[in-house]
Amino acid sequence: MKKESIVPELSKPTVDDYLACLQVVMVNTTLPANIGSAARAMHTMGLSRLSVVNPKHPIDDTSRSHAAGGSVVLADAQITPTLETAISDCQLVFAASSRSRHLPRPVVTPTQAAKIMLDFIDSQMTINNATVDQNPNNNSTSQHQDSTISNKHTSHSSTQPNIAILFGREDRGLTNEELACADYHIQIDANPAYPVLNVASAVQVIASFIFAYARTHIDSINDAINASNNNNDNPNTAQPLLALHTRQQWDEPAITQQQLQQLTNRTTELMVQRGIADADHLKSLPSRLSRLGSRVQLDQKEYQLLSALIAKLLKG
Repeated sequence: MKKESIVPELSKPTVDDYLACLQVVMVNTTLPANIGSAARAMHTMGLSRLSVVNPKHPIDDTSRSHAAGGSVVLADAQITPTLETAISDCQLVFAASSRSRHLPRPVVTPTQAAKIMLDFIDSQMTINNATVDQNPNNNSTSQHQDSTISNKHTSHSSTQPNIAILFGREDRGLTNEELACADYHIQIDANPAYPVLNVASAVQVIASFIFAYARTHIDSINDAINASNNNNDNPNTAQPLLALHTRQQWDEPAITQQQLQQLTNRTTELMVQRGIADADHLKSLPSRLSRLGSRVQLDQKEYQLLSALIAKLLKG
């Protein structure tokens, strides 16, 4: 008789588990039809979360006709007054841009962006799971975590990583200030004589790279899980499942975009108070501080330490 293993089998993630952590953010779109076309492109590639920032015209019948089978994405779209509101709870932000701008962020291809996104999700979910494991007596936390996993396709939970991909206006894309909100800029390889895509086409291209990479990523994880589960009958030979990450591993969750902006503002205020900067001639100082914070990728504890230090210095 086969001996029952005492080692629990590892559960297998799905592509949808990863895609549920991503949201597309369209900024100040002019044509309602483009919002619908973007929703269709998203649905085709498994993305479900759409935010539209201050559109020039509301979603209408042309939006719905262009959405076709993606009407469910359009129906659930969130309309927000400002970009800051749309990405306030995001830990990682990408922006689609066809050209370099002042104070550029790191530029990545769609494939590189997809890898960074999924590695980030893996690292954050590892932290979240470790937090739950450290509180085994907190049944409400564990139940909430289980509920989050099973219902993540209908609404995003605060326990999940949250990643935004920004897309700009049809005629001029994103402004320098909007691009400065992103940690990375995504550039699509195209004809150098005219590297300009319709906004919905840009959504389709980037989403397709993410979907393709997610499937490959899931296959590699599931192969490793299968190998681990097959070794459960002999725990002494089972190997741990380790994820490889291109970005640093945190022991605490990463800060949100809103927290990064607050830290930038407080640092600027401190520099002005101490005579290091001129309030009337800040020039690119806030953008440089924001880029520095984005590059460092602070976690929650580090944010609290720096916030306390700045508050103390402002009082003193």
